[in-house]
Amino acid sequence: MTNLRYRQVHMDFHTSEHIPHVGNRFVAEEFANTLKQANVDSVTCFARCHHGWLYYPSKNRPDLIHPQLKNDRLLLEQINACHKQDIQVPIYTTVQWDAYVMKHHPEWLAIDENGEYINSQGVPEPHFYYTICLNSDYRVYFKEHLQDIVDVVGVDNIDGFFMDILFKVDCNCSNCFNEMKKKELDTSSRRDRIYYSTLMLDEFKEEITNFIQERVPHAGIFYNSSHIGPNTKQSAAHYTHLELESLPSGGWGYDHFPATIRYARNLGKEVLGMTGKFHTYWGDFHSLKNKAALEFECFQMLALGAGCSIGDQLHPDGQLSQAAYNLIGDVYGRVKELEPYCKDTSTISEIGVMTPEEFYVPGDHNLGIHPSLIGAVRLLQELSYQFDIIDSGMNFMDYKMIILPDVIEYSPELEEKLHAYMEQGGKVIGTHHSLMEKSGKTSNVYGNKYIQEGQFDRDFILPNDTLGKKLPKEEFVMYVKGTEVEPVQAEVLLDTVKPYFNREGDTFCSHQHAPSSREMGMPAATKNGNAVYFAHPIFGTYRKNSPAWCKAVMKDALEMLLPTPLVQHRGHAGLITSLAERKSCGARVLHVLNYLTQKKSEDIYTIEDILPVYDVPFEVFVGSKQVNKLYFAPDMHSIPFEQVGESIRFEVSRLDGYAVIVIE
Repeated sequence: MTNLRYRQVHMDFHTSEHIPHVGNRFVAEEFANTLKQANVDSVTCFARCHHGWLYYPSKNRPDLIHPQLKNDRLLLEQINACHKQDIQVPIYTTVQWDAYVMKHHPEWLAIDENGEYINSQGVPEPHFYYTICLNSDYRVYFKEHLQDIVDVVGVDNIDGFFMDILFKVDCNCSNCFNEMKKKELDTSSRRDRIYYSTLMLDEFKEEITNFIQERVPHAGIFYNSSHIGPNTKQSAAHYTHLELESLPSGGWGYDHFPATIRYARNLGKEVLGMTGKFHTYWGDFHSLKNKAALEFECFQMLALGAGCSIGDQLHPDGQLSQAAYNLIGDVYGRVKELEPYCKDTSTISEIGVMTPEEFYVPGDHNLGIHPSLIGAVRLLQELSYQFDIIDSGMNFMDYKMIILPDVIEYSPELEEKLHAYMEQGGKVIGTHHSLMEKSGKTSNVYGNKYIQEGQFDRDFILPNDTLGKKLPKEEFVMYVKGTEVEPVQAEVLLDTVKPYFNREGDTFCSHQHAPSSREMGMPAATKNGNAVYFAHPIFGTYRKNSPAWCKAVMKDALEMLLPTPLVQHRGHAGLITSLAERKSCGARVLHVLNYLTQKKSEDIYTIEDILPVYDVPFEVFVGSKQVNKLYFAPDMHSIPFEQVGESIRFEVSRLDGYAVIVIE
């Protein structure tokens, strides 16, 4: 079993100095008992907040203890009471946002090209969002703060540190410029400045991790940047585990977590997902998330190989919301029952999807998910394929297929790696610009030669008995321009049909694009051995417009190259499946999620109701293994099945929100 706790709460406590009587209703035993009754086994509590105030009896900076705090031992009492209940208490502190620093040490703030302070959130004052530059004397201030926590809390009472807000930033201060020059980077180049910022962040993490581990060797260490991606890989050694902040209603959306966890789980660290009990975003006091939504968000974490963390914010008076912990307790009660089937497992994937994020030019802080990757994740989940998100440095031989969605940049090294992978039986699907060299050389992977960008803003595909087998055999519009290629070694699988003209100059027809001219156009899809190439940005188009015909032709290509997928079902497209293997005994665990998101709000998606589905047939590939038992966890209710060749077939008579099926 792993050591990471799977039922965590992240307890925000960013508290204004203008609020009186802070902590006056806090009772340590009541606090810990409420958490225990809610099945919480770890809670992140605050040493210091974004307002810059401290919540423990600081020896180094007693002047920074929250001026309205009634009990300066708040953090110490939280830790002591929770430890008595076997609840861990990682300690929270902020890094690059601090209102006290903003006001009293403006010389430590990052500045833009005009010498203005950088507000990373674009929020009008008042706020605490001016970003601190870590190249300033603030670094000494921060280490003194960490030392103060160690001295006051005590080494044996520290479970870990959650250090929040570490963002790359386009800082133009003299300290950054001096360090850039040492690395022979161009201070006048925004790209170089942001690139340097990522290097500086990695150096900072290494320094702080060494600082902590010299003092508290057993401490958990995590640096939060609101996203985990390829940029995290360079500094992963400085983390003890990963936490994926991803509040679907708070700006991340429901597409962020599945794409992020499918990458993060391959970085060699234990992983927590993090959502919130809030209806919207952090700091949404006195709101509760719909129970069905919180269930889905937590159960999806388990299904995709992560533990759970739910964000909350403690009221300034120090008393927990009973309604919030009734909600959390209901969800975590189920998580607790299922933990034995989720810990100490490894997910099983047949497809590796390359992330466009690896090829991003350094830019502003963002959540990092390219539309083409969102489209790929949605489409593959809807088709029940098992897949990871990978970068070019990962082992392709772990997968039967590699998918390159729309915008994966060409490099000779990547082309050679994919060509070698195909020679060993690996399958490849590439779309649009991915791995497309524009010099006129024939691709060793696709067997095509790039000619030019497509002539038409919208053209059409013509389904046939190979791709689009179940579609009517007439034209279907492609909403985004494709790429024109010449098949050299490849065969054409799917054709385009030209429109009469583009909507430009004097030519237009009706409200949108011109209809089909009935004249055949460029190839829409080709096949070269084990590689299929689509000329259009299929995945980005699926993200933008979700045309069923895009999914249909991609489904046929996937089935052509992978005729025996790991998991198949005949339920609705909204079912999400995930397959894992228990390391201790080799049993396989199939997770099935049946939740449908809705956009009833102008701003956010959520989930309100669970609609059960009935009599859903499943087929799961097990290879040469003989299956002895099939049952639901945790009640071990058996499921009738038949083993046919290398697969088992069974039917789930009723599927509510979440089912965990064990295959022994």
